[in-house]
Amino acid sequence: MIKTLLRAAGLFAFAAWTTPLAAHQTAAPAAPAQTVDADPALWVVKDADTTIYLFGTIHLLKPGLSWFDEAVKTAFDRSDELVQEIVLPDPQTVQKALIATAINPTGPGLEERLPADTRKAYLAALADVGVPAASFDRFDPWFAATNLTVLKLVKAGYDPNSGAEQALTAAAKHAGKRVTGLETLEQQFGYFDSLSEKSQIAFLTDTIKQLPDAEKEVGKMVAQWSAGDPDALAETMNEGLDATPEVAKILLVDRNVRWASWIADRMAKPGTVFVAVGAGHLAGKDSVQAQLAAHRLKAERVPY
Repeated sequence: MIKTLLRAAGLFAFAAWTTPLAAHQTAAPAAPAQTVDADPALWVVKDADTTIYLFGTIHLLKPGLSWFDEAVKTAFDRSDELVQEIVLPDPQTVQKALIATAINPTGPGLEERLPADTRKAYLAALADVGVPAASFDRFDPWFAATNLTVLKLVKAGYDPNSGAEQALTAAAKHAGKRVTGLETLEQQFGYFDSLSEKSQIAFLTDTIKQLPDAEKEVGKMVAQWSAGDPDALAETMNEGLDATPEVAKILLVDRNVRWASWIADRMAKPGTVFVAVGAGHLAGKDSVQAQLAAHRLKAERVPY
């Protein structure tokens, strides 16, 4: 399930970054790292008067990875507009969305809703990231799963402030580029909230099982992303995806279909756009690029 969360990157990362638990969590101290070059994949869809770049992001990275250069920086500089999954909203908007979609004010607490054989591991996972046992008691299972994942990665040295979205947003604002979102925060939280209770519990249960290997798995995916190898990245991320078909459909496939439609519509207007979404959405058989075929559009890989 860690891989599914990373394929749906914008959702889980933003959900975690905007909670007090994650906001006060600090990354594990590390010695200054030597800058490492990364060349993540970049695609372009274009016609006579419209160019749309497609860039897959990783939301949590360790400091010292140099990716915002060469082909990516050239494409970004040529673009008039930055389009991301969402535009990061203010804290009040986040709190309102959480109250509407993530909180379960009545009924049994989260620990009681879990299978009996999972509760001990759940409490151990909370303790491992330094979170009090009752912290998620009134939240839905999806919210606990997303936050536990990110808190685990932050503990391992991954930093939301080093993520691709932060750098792209800052650069766009500095350059006076327009920044827009394909979705709203309310929509993204709503995707999780629309999952059945059964799927949400399975989501959290699988996440708990995979947390001990989270750092290793994410490291592998970041390496594949850095090497510009979307095929290997797709293979890694697709492992176990069939185990939760409802989650995969709502968080991944349906959104890729909608984003491909957005690109097709945007091609009718002149201009140059830099679209940055979670890297998992641009890899595999159900990727955004694959969905573009229904609109008779083809994304070409941009060489470095």
